[in-house]
Amino acid sequence: MDRQAVRSSVIKSVAFDPSSGTLEIAFPDGDVYRYFEFPEFLYRGLLAAASKGQYFNRRINGRYRVERVVVGLPENPPPPEDAV
Repeated sequence: MDRQAVRSSVIKSVAFDPSSGTLEIAFPDGDVYRYFEFPEFLYRGLLAAASKGQYFNRRINGRYRVERVVVGLPENPPPPEDAV
């Protein structure tokens, strides 16, 4: 899946695989979630939405089977132990 950056303060980028109906959403904190059995028309709607965050909250969040595939890093991660 090719990830596409979007203009949003809530969503960093999205990717969609129409053959499997899988949507991936990357959030600004680094978390990436994968949504399954996702219809392509909703993916197109997300891309076209004036507010990606509102669209996500109203039409996606809590409505599809989901898994977190990447856990974001803390904003200020501690330095590696050998760097101290």
